Amino acid sequence: MIAAKHNPLAASLDTQLLRAQLELKNRALASSAEGITIADAGLPDNPLIYANAGFERLTGYSVAEVIGRNCRFLQGPGTDPETVAVLRTAIQNRTAVTVTLLNHRKDGTPFWNRLSITPVRDAEGAVTHFIGVQSDVTEEKLAKDALQEANERLEAASRVMKRDLAAAAEVQRSLLPVEMPHVSGMRFAYRFRPCGDVGGDCLNVLPLDGRRLGVYILDVSGHGVAAALLSVTLSHVLSVVPGRSFLYQPCPENPGQDCIAPPVQVVTRLNRHFAKATAVSQFFTMIYGILDTETAQFRYVSAGHLSPVHFRGGVARPIPEAGGIPVGLFPEATYREESITLSKGDRLYFCTDGILEAENPAEEAFGVDRMLEILTRNQDALLEGTLSSLMQCVDDWAAAAGPADDASLLAIERNW
Repeated sequence: MIAAKHNPLAASLDTQLLRAQLELKNRALASSAEGITIADAGLPDNPLIYANAGFERLTGYSVAEVIGRNCRFLQGPGTDPETVAVLRTAIQNRTAVTVTLLNHRKDGTPFWNRLSITPVRDAEGAVTHFIGVQSDVTEEKLAKDALQEANERLEAASRVMKRDLAAAAEVQRSLLPVEMPHVSGMRFAYRFRPCGDVGGDCLNVLPLDGRRLGVYILDVSGHGVAAALLSVTLSHVLSVVPGRSFLYQPCPENPGQDCIAPPVQVVTRLNRHFAKATAVSQFFTMIYGILDTETAQFRYVSAGHLSPVHFRGGVARPIPEAGGIPVGLFPEATYREESITLSKGDRLYFCTDGILEAENPAEEAFGVDRMLEILTRNQDALLEGTLSSLMQCVDDWAAAAGPADDASLLAIERNW
């Protein structure tokens, strides 16, 4: 085979091919939408020796205006000195770098420039030139900044909301009984475990007079601040302050004085009052009753709440008569009073649906049967210990997913 240098025709073809490749590269650089520059690394201050039409469109400067100048003329007010320092260090160290910095067009208009600089080395590895590729990323940068600002506002709002929720939860917990009433022959206990969010469970045992106690447990629909606020409101209207409490009513035979209202009257009045707030669309279930500590009779009304569990003779059974319509749904709803008299050793348990509806990872509810089995198994424990065991079993059951709702337990025991 004859070498090209000894074959004029072959040498001519190689020259034409090389010229065609160079022309293609020049056309590619010239037609690129990106701004492309070449700086001479061998001259002081790395002046530009080439700029394409994309650079002209991007900056507003003509090629003639930029040849022989360092590209820093695009910098101006607002250009970050730290980003410029990163750029300068990379050039001094002859390393590639990509930065985003604020530059200015010829007419002074600012734009965000994503600048990529790559060193070009000769056969011996020495850097001879720098190729710069510049892109207008103003819209991308503004969108990113707007997103970051929005995220920061959301985080700030979230911190405020968490603080408010924590305060609401603290208020809610402060309304729970500090201690149960001390009554000869009777024992009372409760357990309350909030979910991660503030909720609407509320319970109490209140002395109405020398022999009667008001007993209630309720569960407001939903979670969050609205449920907690309604729960707080209910704790006030179910207080032992006659002037503001629904637990009392004017005495017909003694004008100007208040008498203890029967359970039906209390729940009916609550329903009429809260059913008017239709725009809020909130309701609650409850059991309210009056316990006569001398006769151990408990007269109560259930408004859509879970049935109480009566423990007697070693057997725990739900009371089937409980039912009714939740408070706040229908202004004209009617309620029926039930009663039960506790014998010595009897226990009466109340709970909210955070107990029975707690789910394990297989989405199985804790359910009534498990609750009854645990109450029966712990019949010889103190009342407080029985409730603690039940609450622990519920929490263990739902441990993987965590509690999805408040869980509340209230219990009465007759021991005389």
